[in-house]
Amino acid sequence: MSKPFKIIDIGHSGFTIDEAIAELETTVSDYIFYGNTRALKIIHGHGSGALKKAVREWCISQEGRFQAVIYGEDYDLFDQNSAAMRADSGSPKDIDLGKKNSAITYIWFR
Repeated sequence: MSKPFKIIDIGHSGFTIDEAIAELETTVSDYIFYGNTRALKIIHGHGSGALKKAVREWCISQEGRFQAVIYGEDYDLFDQNSAAMRADSGSPKDIDLGKKNSAITYIWFR
């Protein structure tokens, strides 16, 4: 059974930035290949901000690969992409909805 909404925590894994981005790339590639995931919540944490910056720069470098990239601080029901992504992935329960949490980033797959 597929899960249309998945979560990856690379911010609390002990990875270096390069290892975290490699883990993210592998995870995203697997989800796209298998096609059973509609959205991915990436927990990169606050920390120094270096991992958040790296994750978001990586997402920008992947332009055209995703339906949308949604920053945690924009993730709420009044954001058009957030609402559409949630509907597309079965409106998952998510404690970060509307919390303006900059320690997370969402990817909505095509």
